[in-house]
Amino acid sequence: MSQPHPAPAPGPHRHPLSWVPTLYLAMGLPNVMVGVVAAILYKNLGVSNEDIALYTSQMYLPWVLKPLWAPLLEPFKTKRWWVISMQFLMMATLGAVAFCLPLDGFFRASLAFFWITGFASATQDIVADGVFMTTMPVREQARYAGLQGMCWNLGAVIASGLLVSLTGWLHNRQGLPWVQCWMLVMSGSALMMGAFGLWHLRTLPPGEPSAVAGQGVASALPALRASWVTFFQKPQIWTMLAVIFFYRFAEGFIEKFGPLFLLDPVSAGGLGLSNESMGFINGTAGTLAFIAGAFVGGFVVARWTLPRTFVLLAVVLNLPHLTYWILSQTQTQDMALIGLLVAVEKFGFGMGSVGHMLYMMQQVAPGPFKMTHYAFATGVMALTKWATGTASGWFFALSGQHYSTFFGWVLIVSVLPVLIAWWAPFPHAPLSDAEDGESSAAPAGH
Repeated sequence: MSQPHPAPAPGPHRHPLSWVPTLYLAMGLPNVMVGVVAAILYKNLGVSNEDIALYTSQMYLPWVLKPLWAPLLEPFKTKRWWVISMQFLMMATLGAVAFCLPLDGFFRASLAFFWITGFASATQDIVADGVFMTTMPVREQARYAGLQGMCWNLGAVIASGLLVSLTGWLHNRQGLPWVQCWMLVMSGSALMMGAFGLWHLRTLPPGEPSAVAGQGVASALPALRASWVTFFQKPQIWTMLAVIFFYRFAEGFIEKFGPLFLLDPVSAGGLGLSNESMGFINGTAGTLAFIAGAFVGGFVVARWTLPRTFVLLAVVLNLPHLTYWILSQTQTQDMALIGLLVAVEKFGFGMGSVGHMLYMMQQVAPGPFKMTHYAFATGVMALTKWATGTASGWFFALSGQHYSTFFGWVLIVSVLPVLIAWWAPFPHAPLSDAEDGESSAAPAGH
């Protein structure tokens, strides 16, 4: 392989608080617009639950397939350039979704632009995580894990909470038809992506250059081959990939059908919430609970290390799935109780997801292609979303379209991630401040 390209002169130091929050907000917003909010949009516009589950789940494929092109980004431009370019591209594609909605063929046209948004978002994820991992020392990664996860999911809450609530307010209070409500909200999300791009032009660090940076097309294919070979040469890689795939397996069913359950009428087994009510719950109780969970998760890992806390984090992530089964059994109309149970689930998700992210970052990613290998890991995580989202529609049909039966099976499935976490390997021991992310230490087990 070619000798590493000389690193450019370092730029001015940028405090992580000037770019970490906005970077992960900009990652969470389009991801959830494509994976979750699109489903609510199509629900409001009259598409069936089964079609929503099938077609919107396929939009996870860009995140599944991103390992195929992640190595091709290594030789070209800086990580910062890719992040900002993708943010401006998503501004254009989300704006195009808005203008598709009044058309007769809105479903196919909007799906196409959501797909492009998905590919741009997945590419942004690759290079944004690369900026974070190659700019932040290992100890700082754990220290900022809570903030990182909080801001990613805050972007998700803005999309699935505040923006969805806004559509409900426009429809119920202002009397606008659903098409116009969603045109305004999609246009607003496009403007937000443009604002992130402008801010990051000023604040985002370039990230550490790859070993093949600046070597052009000639190095791209060898880099692609080398990244795949070295990835599968990692010790215990297949077991680690199984951990990544199953850690949020049950959560995938909740993510796809949870919003549909909250929106469906009581006569269909749902809770009959309006967009406004669901958005308010997600944007208040859900947001606060998630922030608390993410910070607690980051603190726990920083204090006791990931190997010692991984099973606990898996339990905290999966046990709160009980809340949706309780809601489906009672079909309560008590908004305070609904908000409390949603908050419990969001707290568990916030705390537990810290373990997932750090496991990929600290156990799977280390090596000469850290950015690409982390993309491989998150691609497997996206494969979980694709698989569970695709299967959820069929699973719902096999449950007789009864939400209580569906969420009962999800509870049973929730045991599997905890067992997998118990057997998770840790080939890289926790590192000190003096050690960088490429260092490898003695194996650490449970």
